Order: sequence, then structure tokens, then C-alpha cells
Amino acid sequence: GDSVEQSPSALSLHEGTSSVLRCNFSITITTVQWFRQNPRGSLISLFFLASGTKDNGRLNSTFSSKERYSALHISIAQLEDSGTYFCAAEAQCSQ
Repeated sequence: GDSVEQSPSALSLHEGTSSVLRCNFSITITTVQWFRQNPRGSLISLFFLASGTKDNGRLNSTFSSKERYSALHISIAQLEDSGTYFCAAEAQCSQ
């Protein structure tokens, strides 16, 4: 079946450090979204990408449909970055 592999599966960051989360796709994806679920359970949409790179303060995300991956870069981690991060992908429908 089609799969999305997110790595690393778990990550602990200290304040002021940086890291990268990555999603690899087994099929060609047309768009990708990154979310953070904070410790209270609220879901926050971070990025929606059809291609290329987007920045939002200390966060930026890259998506390559051709290379079948997306990455989320967290720079200078802060306490408010705590939560569960995940990507959601949309594939092109085959007719």
C-alpha cells in the first residue's frame, strides 16, 4: 500500500537547538501539510505546500514532489514548540 514514513519518530529538543523532521512518501504527492498538536490537544496548521519552500519565523518547510519528501526545519527551539508534529499528504487521483 501507499505509505508515509516520518522520521525521526520521536524527538526531544533542548531550547535553543535546531532539528529537522522529514516525511518520505512511497507515491507521488501533490501537496503536503505540516501540523503541530500542542500538549492540550489543539491542532495547529503550520504549512501547506504544493512545492518549494516556505518560511514562518523559526520554522521552515521544504517539499519536493519529484523526490517524494517534505522536511520541517525547527530553528532555535522554544518551549512553545512542544507538541506532536506530523505531515499529511495528498496524492494525485488516478482516473
